[in-house]
Amino acid sequence: MGFGRLAIFVAVAAFHYGSAAVVKRTVTCPTGQTTANEACCVLFPVIDLIQQELFDGGECGEEAHAALRLTFHDAIGFSKNGGLGGGADGSILAFNSTETQYAANEGIDDIIARQFPVFLKSGLSPGDFVHLAGNIGANNCPGTPQLPFSFGRPPPIAPAPDLTVPLPTDSVTDILARMADAGFSTPEVIWLLSSHSIAAADKIDPTIPRTPFDSTPGTYDTQFYLEVLLKGTLFPGNGSQSGEVLSPIAGEMRLQSDFAFSQDSRTACLWQEPINDQSFIQGKFVAAMTKLQVLGQTNLTDCSDVIPTPAPFTADIHFPASFDQNDVQVACTTTAFPSLATVSGPAPTIPPVPAP
Repeated sequence: MGFGRLAIFVAVAAFHYGSAAVVKRTVTCPTGQTTANEACCVLFPVIDLIQQELFDGGECGEEAHAALRLTFHDAIGFSKNGGLGGGADGSILAFNSTETQYAANEGIDDIIARQFPVFLKSGLSPGDFVHLAGNIGANNCPGTPQLPFSFGRPPPIAPAPDLTVPLPTDSVTDILARMADAGFSTPEVIWLLSSHSIAAADKIDPTIPRTPFDSTPGTYDTQFYLEVLLKGTLFPGNGSQSGEVLSPIAGEMRLQSDFAFSQDSRTACLWQEPINDQSFIQGKFVAAMTKLQVLGQTNLTDCSDVIPTPAPFTADIHFPASFDQNDVQVACTTTAFPSLATVSGPAPTIPPVPAP
């Protein structure tokens, strides 16, 4: 992946907006669509381009999952105290030959390779493209809250430094410290992890690519928080996975850090809180993502009204077949665990997320 600085020169586009104020009127764009701010009209054709060339017309698949992941890996290279990267600036796309070499970004090169030629057609800055594509991909998944979008990021000036993206093998203490340095509270960390509800792993175990983190990877829901709490087995052997508690659900992967968060006294009740409360986690995720996607950015234009509306998810979640309350490794001692029904039938085997 040697695109180097090409993105910087391509992305010094013809769009420069200096005000974040929303115009209080309806503008009809050349495409016939409407928005509250004329500056946002340029995004409608780009959204169509992204949907067709990245997401197969609007699917919640591997590319959508990876696009959402890319927004985090781009933005979190930031410190509220200064001295790190530019935050949500698209440096991971513009300086991909550098940032894809970082251990925490393993596997990111695949989505960058898919996005880069589409980005070149878009006329957007790298930061606007990365975060617009992430929002569109997430909003293709039923249950995702309506994510806002701010427009007008300037081209990045340098890659983010290494060791700013937490690893799944990092301790809870280390992850919370890194996230706090970027400006996120402990609850916000847990809310951002709801993105794992529509996520999968490719490189943690390359023999089983596209392995989801819960049994409903095509729906943004709280099933993920429940299934991380199911009692699993200890990883047999040594190495980086030693001590990891594996998911008891066949075909599902559990990140070591997710399980650690679910059991740590600082975060166990925060982990349990969203279970079967869709509106709660939707609101919290919107707040945390809004903050993430403008890290280090100023003078942006609110173009939230151009983002497609996700399909709703309003059903209750359930224990997977063959599991019940007795299988939960409860670590929150101050709040009762929610009462959930169990899906009937044999124990499930979760298929990989479909390849693009």
